[in-house]
Order: sequence, then C-alpha cells, then structure tokens
Amino acid sequence: MREIVKKTAVAALAGVMAAGMLTGCGEEEKVDGSQTVATVNGEEIPMGILSLAVRQSQAQAEAMYASFMGGMDYEIWDAEAEEGKTYGEQAVEETLEQIELMYILREKAPDYEVTVTEEDETAISDAAASFIEANSEETLEDLAVTEDQVKTYLGLQTYQERMHDPIIADVDTNVPDEEAQQSSFTYVSLSTADLSDDEIEQKKEDAQKILDAMKEDPDADFNETAKSVSEDYTALDGTFDTNESEETETDGEEMTSSSTYPDEVTDVLRTLDDGELGPDVIETDTAYYVVRLNKKVDEEATENKKESIITDRENELYTDTTQQWMDEADITVDEDVLKTLKLTDSHKFSIATATPTPSPEESSDGDAAAEDTEAADDAAADSTEAADENTDAAAGEDTETAADADNTSTDSAASEDTDAASGDTVDEDEVLVPVEEDVPATEETEDTGAEDAEASTDDAADTEESGETAE
Repeated sequence: MREIVKKTAVAALAGVMAAGMLTGCGEEEKVDGSQTVATVNGEEIPMGILSLAVRQSQAQAEAMYASFMGGMDYEIWDAEAEEGKTYGEQAVEETLEQIELMYILREKAPDYEVTVTEEDETAISDAAASFIEANSEETLEDLAVTEDQVKTYLGLQTYQERMHDPIIADVDTNVPDEEAQQSSFTYVSLSTADLSDDEIEQKKEDAQKILDAMKEDPDADFNETAKSVSEDYTALDGTFDTNESEETETDGEEMTSSSTYPDEVTDVLRTLDDGELGPDVIETDTAYYVVRLNKKVDEEATENKKESIITDRENELYTDTTQQWMDEADITVDEDVLKTLKLTDSHKFSIATATPTPSPEESSDGDAAAEDTEAADDAAADSTEAADENTDAAAGEDTETAADADNTSTDSAASEDTDAASGDTVDEDEVLVPVEEDVPATEETEDTGAEDAEASTDDAADTEESGETAE
C-alpha cells in the first residue's frame, strides 16, 4: 500500500468541483452512489463516498497538470500504468484503499482516546450542507453523493488526521550525533554526460583551470572563479554524512551507498580540513568535480538531519502500523460495483470559486477597481511573458540540477496536524458549479494557473542562473 496522503477535509470540499464533458465524447454510465462498493470489518462503504474522494483527487491532479503543461493537451488517466490497467483504474483502486483505512482509523480511535466532539459534528454538518447547496443538481448527480455521505466523508478525514499524532507518539526521537552529523562543502561539477571525447577533454581542462585559480587565491569567491572560466559554470553548496554510512541492500538488489553525491567526491571530502580544497580534479562517470570542505561539522545541517531522521521514523511507524491494521481487517470489495466508477480523460472535473456578488457600497468603487484590475492583469501578463522567455532560454542551457536530499528535512503530508472539522476554513463564497464546454474558466482558476505558471517559470529561471550543476 502506498503511503496515505492526508488532506484537509472541509477546505477541500468547500472548493468547486465542476463536471464537464469534452467535445465528441458521450456521457459515461451514471454511478449509483447508494451501492456498497466495499465492506470493512462489517461496515459498508457506499459508492457515493468513493466517488466524491476520487473526483476531488482528480480535480486536484488535473489542475496541477494543467499548470505544468501550460495549456497544452495532456493525457493522464487513459494511459497504461501497468499491463491491463490504466492510471485511472489504478487511482480509483488506491483511493478506495485510502477510504478503507479511514474506516479502520475511525474504528481504532477509542483505543487512542481520539474523538469527534458535538462542536465538530456541527461544523461538519454545516460544511456538508453548504457543499450540497452550492452545487447544481447536475453536478451532484454526476458525483452521486448525498449530504449524509459528505458528512461521513468529512468525519472520516477528521479521524484520519487526529489519529496520526497518537499513532507516532512512541517513536524514538533520540538520534545519536554520529548518525546525524553533517559536513558542508562547496563544489563545481562539469557534466560529461552525452558529450564527445573532445568535449569531455575540454570540460576536464576547465575544471583544472578552476582548481588552479582557487589554489592561487584560496579566499577567492568560488562562484566568481567558476564563472571566470565560463558563465555556464556555477558553484553550489552541499552537505553529506560526516561519518561514512553503512551501505544498504534492498530486496536482493546490490549494495548501494545512501549518499547523495558520488563516492569519489565524498571520499575526498572526508580527508579534508575546514576550508581546504580537494588537491585534484575529481573524475566520476558523469562529471568532473572541484571541491572545498567548508565545515567538517556543520551544526545547522546536523540539526536538520536529525529532524529528517525523526520524520522518517515517524512515517515508517505510521505506515507499518496502519498497514498491519489493513492486513488484519476483514475487507471485501465488490469488483462489479467498483468498475462502474470510471476515471478517464474524457470526463473532466475542475475546482473553481464563484465570484461573490458585490454589495451596493462595493459597487460604488467598481469602476476604479476594474481599472486597477486591468492594469494589474497587464503587468502580470508582461511578467509572465518575460518569465516564459527565461524558461525557453533556460531549457537550452546544458545544465543538471544537484539535489542534496540528506540536507532536506521533508515533513510527510501525513504528519500535518490539521483539524479538518474546526470549520474555520469554510468559505461560504466558494461553490460548486458545472463547467460547460468552451466556457472560459472562472477568475480564480485563471489566477491560480497564472500563479502556478509564474512559479514554474521562476524555477526555470533559477535553473538558468545555476548554470551547470551536479548530477
């Protein structure tokens, strides 16, 4: 089972999930939300709850893909994920598995003294009523969900979120210094991937020039020195395990190092003192490296590593515990009912927000606001156009991005402490409405797309500035 990703219940359902068919495609078979799609320890899961969860995830995924693809056509759900199964079919099965776990978490809640209060129930009921009221009859029919099922789904998500911390409460948070200790360094890597012999030789000569210049002036700026050889080169900072970690073996695979950087690089770095340059250009299968050790013991990076290790332990404990519960549970799935829920590229769902009707007082300022909005839109368009040019330029650079996974402390989505039933995230102005074919998207959908596009182009611009980086 894949790791369960936690979602904020009320906020997610307050958005607009509007169904629209693509031109030339007939309507799919309607789903019967009252049918039982699965049972968990004797509790029935109605299809309406699964349908709502699937469409919610579908809309989020399609919004993400749309922002990444920049308006180009794309295929998600109809593509084959594995032999005889599409990504759409796979997503439906995985979503059902998540809901099965939600039922189990609700069942286990008393063992962890986790409850949903009357106040929570009121907030959930209000959110469910607002969801039903905000959506058209056509959309609700397509979702095949009732108000009671929406309330059940919100309650399940609330239990899921509140069960997380009690489950991981006993995790070992003691991380020995020798396990987490991190060293920091600065480096330049010149990629040799897919280059001719002559080009590879030129890269080696450039790396030597950078090293020689740094040896002449050890206090010189590493990045400026690299760029003095070529504007394409950039010095980067990284961290690695100070103490050589044990190699790991998984599922019969050969032994591999857990380090982010090539062994040839870390082996040299571990022989250096603070501020010392690697004596020679380091050659790997895919790049030449010039390195300098900054701190043999980097306290900040070490603390970040400790947090990352604890987070990994929490995620492992949560996953192992819930997987055991899933294995022990009596779960049956009605495959015939499950197959009636289709997730395809011809049946789109999107999330949007309706524009609230202005009050008389707000209307008096309408003209000025419209002028400001138009000016802001023009500025945003110019900014996006410039960013697009930077993206195109960055795409042409011979760059590779180095990721220092060991220095990144990533909290699992499942570890957020979100109280879904608090009701504070409910926005009465957000509604569900059908999206007809060829009708322009709502303002918020367009704005969201623009923001995502700007974020993507900003990342591309950062890549352009990075020049040539580590593998």
